[in-house]
Amino acid sequence: MKESEGKSVVYSALEVANICGVVNQTAINWIRNKHLKAFSTPGGQFRVYPEDLIEFMQSRNMRIPESVLENCSSEVSSFKDFKILVIDDDEGFNNVMVKYIENKFPEAKVFQAFDGFEAGSKMVEKQPKCLVLDLNLPGVDGLKLCKTIYNSEVFGHPEIIVVTALEEDGIEQKCRDLGVKYFLKKPVFVPELLKIISEIFS
Repeated sequence: MKESEGKSVVYSALEVANICGVVNQTAINWIRNKHLKAFSTPGGQFRVYPEDLIEFMQSRNMRIPESVLENCSSEVSSFKDFKILVIDDDEGFNNVMVKYIENKFPEAKVFQAFDGFEAGSKMVEKQPKCLVLDLNLPGVDGLKLCKTIYNSEVFGHPEIIVVTALEEDGIEQKCRDLGVKYFLKKPVFVPELLKIISEIFS
């Protein structure tokens, strides 16, 4: 790891390999095949900025060490201080989604709610920018909840990603008519969900 003008830290191919848990040649191949952005020193050695390494590791669902995050400039760490709330009464599904989101976006703050009442409290208290919302919550009309979230100032106008197992005809169109941009059917294809979250925070 060496200092570089304009950006304080860069990684060698060997350091990248150690961080990612692979052999040195694998890291070199990533760079040569343009999977991982890098530059060459006058001596022909590859160097990688922390921001580019983080982007690469996120794209491959790798866990990013705190030491790498700390070396990333705050203005490039686009997920820092962003908040996501997962609202689903299925505790297993909720926990799995949170685990995937935290692994993909370690700088984001991820919260959970398991019913409509808890969701309302968390939205007011935490002011998340993104909601992963199950429409079929006990005692709650999911469509009315979406409408309330969009029409109320107290929730901070978060983006809603609807996830549902409901087979009701026209349910997706009803959501979109309310302003919902993102609609996913269960079982959720996790890479698609993570891609949507990345788009929301980009």
